[in-house]
Amino acid sequence: MKVLVVGGFLGSGKTSTILRLGKEFSKAGKKVAIIVNEIGEIGIDGDVMTKYGLDTTELTNGCICCTLKVNMKQTITLLNNTYKPDILLVEPTGIAFPQVIKTDVNLMNLKDCTVQPLVTLIDGSRFKQLMKEVKHFAMRQIIDAEILGINKLDLVEDIRIPILEASAQQLNPNAKVIKLSANKDDEHWHNFVKLTLGEEADELIKEVTEKGHKVAAPDTPLIDDETGLAIDTSNMDSIEASGVTSYATEYTIGKIGTELARSVSKEIMEDIKSEVIKYSPEFVGHIKLFAESESDTVKVNLTGYDMDVTEEVFESNNTEIPRLKILSAVSNIGHDELVNIVQGTIEDKLRNKNIDFTHKVHDHGHNHEKVSPKN
Repeated sequence: MKVLVVGGFLGSGKTSTILRLGKEFSKAGKKVAIIVNEIGEIGIDGDVMTKYGLDTTELTNGCICCTLKVNMKQTITLLNNTYKPDILLVEPTGIAFPQVIKTDVNLMNLKDCTVQPLVTLIDGSRFKQLMKEVKHFAMRQIIDAEILGINKLDLVEDIRIPILEASAQQLNPNAKVIKLSANKDDEHWHNFVKLTLGEEADELIKEVTEKGHKVAAPDTPLIDDETGLAIDTSNMDSIEASGVTSYATEYTIGKIGTELARSVSKEIMEDIKSEVIKYSPEFVGHIKLFAESESDTVKVNLTGYDMDVTEEVFESNNTEIPRLKILSAVSNIGHDELVNIVQGTIEDKLRNKNIDFTHKVHDHGHNHEKVSPKN
């Protein structure tokens, strides 16, 4: 079993990349399993991947690298012993330190298991903003990587691409820096596959092993801009260090058509964006909303104050009660403010559209308490 950890800050394109890798290797006859970790008690990407026909075990309630080590080990061991995948793809939450997760997998000493070079994806379209809003956290993810993938090239001006490559290589001289767009089938994508899971991966694993990657003492120190002193990141808690506030929640909703699901989802996201900007004018992060119509699933995304809301629609057989789920992770905002914005916006919009809904409250033990509809 080959284990590939694909990390990167919120909204860097991890899910799209892993989904495409999974589909590609499944079509090639390989057995693929995916572990996706969300921040908060509500997961979204696990649902999306499952609807695409990929086997997904979803870990929720916190950061995989600090609160879920035992569950992670049990999950991987179970998958290895029962499902026996050829490839296991692990997507940590965007506010995890992926190197810690890779180290934990290595320490499991799983039989017939090879841990591939650690991938950190960088959203090329937001690199400058990330360095401004979450600089130290993003740099730690970059420094720990063995492969740095500058993603979303299709959203970057050609003149800026060499500058991004040079910046990434300067931050981590030991990493392999590659370019890709997860939604394009070109030489960049094929090179990425070869380097992570293909014929070139074995040579890179050998190089990494010979170098002896040191997580606690990276070659490139993080420097505090105010004091000029190096920052000790060896014992840094990833959630605290990220400066990101997260909140996730779920609603059951009345049956609606696809067009209404699309318009409601986009309006909710646009309104949340406007309200968040009042508290955090230049926020980065990732807000994902997942809404089910009678025949389709709508997913809308937002990754920053200056980014457009994007939408995906895919066919799904929603035989159960439709749901609306949202996961929000935003920089430089208080938790109470974020909760009030998310819940207030969703419930006001559903009422205005005369859509029945029930709010499902999740506690840390994953018990559900149904609250009466507020329509």
